[in-house]
Parts: sequence; structure tokens; C-alpha cells
Amino acid sequence: MQLYFIRHGQSINNANSENKIYTEHSDPFLTEIGIQQAECLADYLKENQLVTNTEDWNNQNQFGFGLTQIYTSLMERAVHTAAPTVRALGNVPFTAWVEIHEQGGMYVREQENRFTGLPGKPRSFFEANYPELKLPDGYDESGWWNRPFENDEERQPRADQVLSALIQRHGDRPNQPEEKIAFVSHGGFFVRLISAMLKLPWRQGAHDLKSWFILNNCSISRFDITQTEIIIQYINRTAHLPAHLITG
Repeated sequence: MQLYFIRHGQSINNANSENKIYTEHSDPFLTEIGIQQAECLADYLKENQLVTNTEDWNNQNQFGFGLTQIYTSLMERAVHTAAPTVRALGNVPFTAWVEIHEQGGMYVREQENRFTGLPGKPRSFFEANYPELKLPDGYDESGWWNRPFENDEERQPRADQVLSALIQRHGDRPNQPEEKIAFVSHGGFFVRLISAMLKLPWRQGAHDLKSWFILNNCSISRFDITQTEIIIQYINRTAHLPAHLITG
């Protein structure tokens, strides 16, 4: 299996990360730059969807991607990022995977009632705006989150479970074609997922320094997961974006 981890485009929170008077949005939407990034990503993946050479080593996707499934979290910025690619490719299944959401889940950001859990967008929002998205059974107008703030102790186990479920669903099978899966997700969850892949202690680096993997908006990272190993082919690729659209 090939896993392509795509971080969402620039959100309104990303754009205001240095703005000291800005209050973060609980479910931030894409900025105009974020929308342009998502469109560039869609154009690039459409142009390179067809795998043109199956004989030579394609570890840098120089011969195409051949995506077979796209998953997204149900946070608005992720779905909005994924949708242009889904529409450009036309025939790749597009499915919500609730558990690949950003750390913390849906919660109040204002100081008053901070960290109180929120419901998240209702089913009708996605049906109206992203009809091609396959939504979870049982998800209704009450929202997709409806839980308290996700604390630190809950985050790594969630990533561990996602990795196990991913391998169970899409891992290599004898006499079956290799699956090529895209996750459209979030920077914090990426660090948890790569920690799960490599069994790294969470944010524990050498000399008692915290560790972090930086992902730019709409960057692509690739992992090849076989029955015996996980290979990191590349992380945080942004060559498909013009310089003025590379944001953090």
C-alpha cells in the first residue's frame, strides 16, 4: 500500500497564527490562498493520476500516482481541500474517516468555556456542499463530534488505531493490486500517525527536546507500507505549488 498524507490548505486560523487579537475559529474554513492551494493540488494530481510506467521504480511518483481511494477528516478545511481533487479525478472513491481529525476535536476556542466540546457540522452541510462524499452511517443533524475536548492521553491511541485499521482495510494482499490511499488531514494528526508508524515517543527528541514534523499547507508526504516494513519515501513535498502559495 502507498499512503499519501496531504495536509489541508491554509485555513483562517493558519493565516492569523501571528495575530495576537484574533480568536481561533473552532472549525476554520479555507482562505482564498487555501482555495488556490487546493486547486493547484487538484490540477497536479489530475495531470499525474495515470501511472505511465509500471516497470521502473516510481518512488518519487515521476510516473504518476494512480490514487485508488481518498479519505478526509470531517473538519471543513480538510473536506474543502480534498473536494477539488476528487472532482478533477472523477472516479476515485471519497470517504469521510472521522478519526483522522485534528488533535482536540471540535471545541470552543474563546476563553469563556474554552475546551468545551462542540457538535461539528451536521450531515446536511456535507450533503449540500460535497454530495460526492460518503458519510458515516448513523451520522445525522446532531453533528459528527459531540464529545468533550480530546485530551493528550487520547491522541496517540487514536493514531495507533487508525494505522491498524488502514492496514486492515488496504494492506497488501496476495494477487491483488497495490492500493494507493490519500489522507487529507491535519498537521498535528500527522505527527501522531508517523509516531505510530515508527513507534516514536510522542514529542520526545534527543537531549530532552520536543520533536515535531513541519508540514506546509497542501503538502504531500508518501509512505509505502508492506507486509514487512514501512518506507518513508518523502515528507512535505510542495513542488506542485508556486512559491507564493507555500504557507505553513
